[in-house]
Amino acid sequence: MLKGLFANTRAKGMHYEQLAEQYLQAQGLSAVSRNYNCKYGEIDLIMKEQDTLVFVEVKYRKSNNFGGAISALSPSKLQKLQRSIYHYLECKKLKNLPIRIDFVAIEGLSSDNIKWIKNIS
Repeated sequence: MLKGLFANTRAKGMHYEQLAEQYLQAQGLSAVSRNYNCKYGEIDLIMKEQDTLVFVEVKYRKSNNFGGAISALSPSKLQKLQRSIYHYLECKKLKNLPIRIDFVAIEGLSSDNIKWIKNIS
């Protein structure tokens, strides 16, 4: 992606979340929701794989300098994500449903460099 291609960081984030969603759909997951916001934070993607609800954090970095996209998932970010997930489950009255937290890292100017890490928590 060229500098200035996106109007703002939110537009860039939405672009890479869409890439991640398409990638996961190609792997057999189905989309449930995108960008769920609550007082605890945001869930980038909510997907479903068979009976399991999959909550996905998406990170993009233009290079792997300083650890790349994978290093962007800090313990505090993971904690906020977990709180947001519990909030989502309570609001939707979802109980006894298998859940999983996944991470999608996208690095570089090519959309070919996508890493999907299952069950990060």
